[in-house]
Amino acid sequence: MANLTRFDPLGIDEPFENFFRNAFWRPLALESSKRMQIKLDVEEDDKQFTIRADMPGVSKENIKVALDGNQVSISAHFSESKEKKDNGNFVHRERYEGDMYRSFSLSQSVDKDKAQANYRDGVLELVLPKRADAGERQLTIQ
Repeated sequence: MANLTRFDPLGIDEPFENFFRNAFWRPLALESSKRMQIKLDVEEDDKQFTIRADMPGVSKENIKVALDGNQVSISAHFSESKEKKDNGNFVHRERYEGDMYRSFSLSQSVDKDKAQANYRDGVLELVLPKRADAGERQLTIQ
């Protein structure tokens, strides 16, 4: 049976990326743009938002979370390279050092005082209770 694939006419990066993936070298822009992203899941129920962000290899001291109303910002400094060599040139290198950043808006404001953050096994979990006064309000038309 034949395999079906969906054609994406706007997905012009994929053919170029596959070309460089098969070569022995890859441009830094293609490599670093995907590796240093923070991937996350956001769940919502009546009382809170639960966010899980994959951040493997980052120490919790290097993670910062900022809350402003319904805006959430997560940033971290990441460094896989522990040793520095003075001799020799790298022909290919996949370990890197840099900063990760992700910012997004939630559908409702968050109670900053009751928010919690846990980091375990490379996953940052944020529990963000919704603010009670941020609910919908009906106006009386006069």
